[in-house]
Amino acid sequence: MFLFYFHNSLYLQSFGNKNKNIVANISYIAFREQFVKYGCFSINQVRIWQSGFDENNFTRWCGQGLLIRLRRGWYAFPECRKIPDFGRYIAGKIYKPSYISLHTALSFYGMIPESVVSINSVSTLKTTSFSNDFGEYTYQSIKPSLFFGFELKKTSDGRSIPFATPEKALLDLLYLYPMYKTEDDMADLRLDEDFLTENLNADRLHEYLSQYNSKALETRVKTMFKAYGI
Repeated sequence: MFLFYFHNSLYLQSFGNKNKNIVANISYIAFREQFVKYGCFSINQVRIWQSGFDENNFTRWCGQGLLIRLRRGWYAFPECRKIPDFGRYIAGKIYKPSYISLHTALSFYGMIPESVVSINSVSTLKTTSFSNDFGEYTYQSIKPSLFFGFELKKTSDGRSIPFATPEKALLDLLYLYPMYKTEDDMADLRLDEDFLTENLNADRLHEYLSQYNSKALETRVKTMFKAYGI
């Protein structure tokens, strides 16, 4: 009798554990079906979907390799690593409003020779940085009045990335890095002279420059043009 009860208890315990696993798997499957289309998503989006969602699932699923933590409150699915430009895409999602600018944008346009590892953006929020499986992300703070001069670039799968125009990326750099002030400093940037003379939109640059309302920046722009014989 005792032996029967003992085996029965083991069976029920085993069945219960399997049942819990099945429920957990169904929960993840339902979650994935709801959010995989977004690529990356926030806790707030999940709360809207299910107000009583157990947020301990995030820790468990990250530990199981089913999710990637991007920063506090933001996640993505691991297969997103295979999506071209997904690392750039999430830059404007996990900290917004923001757009990609500075060295990352200058490298993208071929205006500087260096390949930039981190993704540099500007934002009206405070200066900060994040690190995750997709790379290093830095955000420089600018005034709300200077949050302009970007366009939406499409990825291969149709997602949109806020990206500074070449002119705005250059002005953001000279504005946020005032150590570039002499001709030698400008030469150290190693800007592509062909791009500056053939592709840079001078009218747009001066239109943007007027909105900064900064005499110091105007001086640095003149010094840059002089350094490259423009």
